[in-house]
Amino acid sequence: MAVSIFIVASVGCALATNIGFFLLFRAMQASIAACFSVALVLIKETSGEREAASKIGYAAVGWALAPMLGPMFGGTLDELFGWRASFVVFAVLGAAMLALALCDLRETPARSQRPHGNYLATYGQLLSSARFWAYTLCMAWSIGTLYIFLGGAPLAIGQTLGGSSAKLGFYMGLVPAGFILGSYLAGRYASKHALGAILIVGRLITCMGLLVGLILSMLATSHVVAFFGPCMFIGIGNGLTMPAANTGVLSVRADLAGTAAGLAAAMTTAGGALIASIAGLFLVKSGATHVLFGMMLISASLALLAAFLAAFVDWRASKMVS
Repeated sequence: MAVSIFIVASVGCALATNIGFFLLFRAMQASIAACFSVALVLIKETSGEREAASKIGYAAVGWALAPMLGPMFGGTLDELFGWRASFVVFAVLGAAMLALALCDLRETPARSQRPHGNYLATYGQLLSSARFWAYTLCMAWSIGTLYIFLGGAPLAIGQTLGGSSAKLGFYMGLVPAGFILGSYLAGRYASKHALGAILIVGRLITCMGLLVGLILSMLATSHVVAFFGPCMFIGIGNGLTMPAANTGVLSVRADLAGTAAGLAAAMTTAGGALIASIAGLFLVKSGATHVLFGMMLISASLALLAAFLAAFVDWRASKMVS
């Protein structure tokens, strides 16, 4: 259903004759986000817990390539064929995805195992779980750190680059490059270590990188690498964090994995946006790099605390079982 809506919306964008219809269809394209939760559930239901975290890590490498290559590909299409060409390509890719899903995807659990009835009640069951909150808060604060960077970097460092958007885009690309590296490391090692340990390592990497950046900024080090180098650790830490945290969320209730994935994704996105908005109140008044690093470090530190909480909850649960 989500892919079908995306295809129709992409065609609508390509054929739109005014801004109103264009924005309507652009909003409809967001339905494709549901596929993220479906993909997570499919990986979880066909794998063990640690193996699922490893597979999600490898999958995240591919997911991170899209925002890196997409703007370049879209810009080329725009120059060669006009802006509508990008939406034609979206529709074609969506149709290919739909055909692949119809041919290959099958139901994994029996229908009798699916939850029925009031979905608000299932949300209540998830929200009453300390494990769900620990992993979701870790993701929210981690994404919040990224959002603070995305919103604050142009304000804090834009003038240093002479106002060049090309240079800014290149250096900001270091963060998704770090995410690819972190996701690869998650794929490589998540199957061998506990989820809580992966979370803690990921958050420590981010905090240490941002602490170095904060120190350099307070020493008035103005070189662009002194800013973006430490920020690269945001991507590395998030690349390690997201596969483990998503796997933890999906494992709260096996029969509610899909609901958990969707609810956690919504809470993570909304929480990250709220965190970035609050940080923006301080950045607008100052715009100094040390303030930006301070805001990011606070968010990353709270994510680290949530990671320790997740590890503790998992440890306590394993003790109760044994």
